[in-house]
Amino acid sequence: MPSVHLADRGVVRVSGEDAKTFLDNLITCDLDRISPQAARFGALLTPQGKILFDFLVFQAPEEIGGAYYLDVLKVYAPDLAKRLGFYKLRAKVAVEDLSDSLGLVAGWDAPRPDDEAGLVVEDPRVPALGWRAIVAAEDVAEFAGDPAEAYHAHRIALGVPEGGRDFLFGDAFPHEALMDQLNGVDFDKGCYVGQEVVSRMQHRGTARTRIVPALYEGGFAADLGVEVTAGDKLLGKTGTGAGGRGLLMIRLDRAEDALRAGEAIRAGGIPVTLEKPSWMGFAVPGEKGTVS
Repeated sequence: MPSVHLADRGVVRVSGEDAKTFLDNLITCDLDRISPQAARFGALLTPQGKILFDFLVFQAPEEIGGAYYLDVLKVYAPDLAKRLGFYKLRAKVAVEDLSDSLGLVAGWDAPRPDDEAGLVVEDPRVPALGWRAIVAAEDVAEFAGDPAEAYHAHRIALGVPEGGRDFLFGDAFPHEALMDQLNGVDFDKGCYVGQEVVSRMQHRGTARTRIVPALYEGGFAADLGVEVTAGDKLLGKTGTGAGGRGLLMIRLDRAEDALRAGEAIRAGGIPVTLEKPSWMGFAVPGEKGTVS
């Protein structure tokens, strides 16, 4: 029954009477859909619509302040806090990097901690990812026993990418990183930074590059960041891999053309078969059904 300490994740807290409005005007997810019982996946974008940071947004109960907690890749937590600070102006908010005092725990097929343990929610991206909790750093060992690699193998098997691993910050659009598929963009909310570009991609269906899960021949995944090819054509690059599966950032149209021409797709020289998770709503090249 796995539960792991995500030591590479940090926490940025946004508090104050204007915290909700402040965040709602900046990030891709709708703050009205966030509560102490329900987190949301979201991102802060550039004005050009590319992802600067992706994170899960938790909310504390009102009786302990009702602040928002952003679960972000730890190495980027100081930058996220600084960037949010740029937008503060006269807003009555406080932005703090609490990565040293709080820790992240994730579990699946494992008992969910009581709410008294910290902020505990179901992962808002894919139900099979399980639960996620923000707890005091000194309490992490009580809830986590498995290595973090077990979590990443689990998420890769489900086809769920992670920023800073499967795509570069400042380089990918939300659609390319599957945020539109993983409840990371609320298209019916008000304005936020980069919204115009993201909305245009949604309505025009212009996302030609996507992250797609793949099964490696031979059971070993290619290294991170190597070329994905078909014949002499470059399709994209590899993301993370584990257990013979991996995530690929590829041009869908080029992959489709290659398969129709009878060419094999290779990642780092290893033949791969593209897979479609059951939660994915767009066509995958060579699609023959879905996997759980």
